[in-house]
Amino acid sequence: MTENVSDAIALRRAESLTAIVQRELERMIVVGELRAGDRLNEQALAQRFGVSRGPVREAMRALECANLVSTRLNQGFFVREISPEEIAEIYDMRAVVYGFICARLATTISAEALAALDAAIEEMDTAIATGDGKEYYRLNLAFHEQTIVCAAHNCAQQTYRSLINESHLARQRSLVEPERMRESNAEHRRLVEALKAGDAELARELGNKHVLAGRRRWKASVAEEDAIAASVPPHGAAAGATLVHK
Repeated sequence: MTENVSDAIALRRAESLTAIVQRELERMIVVGELRAGDRLNEQALAQRFGVSRGPVREAMRALECANLVSTRLNQGFFVREISPEEIAEIYDMRAVVYGFICARLATTISAEALAALDAAIEEMDTAIATGDGKEYYRLNLAFHEQTIVCAAHNCAQQTYRSLINESHLARQRSLVEPERMRESNAEHRRLVEALKAGDAELARELGNKHVLAGRRRWKASVAEEDAIAASVPPHGAAAGATLVHK
């Protein structure tokens, strides 16, 4: 009996460690600390988190199920690389789902939730004013999470979150320039005004257009990065990354 209890406690502890490691790896991917194509260094990550390699390995498997990492035969885990075509398709599906969420929200959202969205928009204005793209992106994610939670539709939530997980890296790249951040937040404001008016069809339209505008911003950022890369001559890069194998 004692052995069974000990085994159960050990299993619970391992599950908790795995969840903690998974959340931290998700954060590192979202903020760009781990980039698409990076090979994850299991031992280095275990040392960083102060855990054995087991929870790190299990966290990577969970992230593989969430389509954030992938495995290659005899090579290990890599931050997933998504083709431009896949990203465009994800934006298309997100637009449909988010439009549905916003339409539903227009008829159900509370005054308290609307006030929270207004406050989030003000916080994003502050991030724009200070030129903090990473903070804007974090707040932007929180804004969208608030809307999908308030809509209280489990299937839509799960679908939208799955699509969000697959597009984090592309979306962050599109919200770095101040003008794009201002444009994005202006869209948030118009959406919240439609929610306050209880106009479900307008909210659906604005939610859909907001995501499609995000796709346009992403395409513009990719084109700019490609132009910059083409203008810079190749040069040797210094080695030294500890959390990834290039």
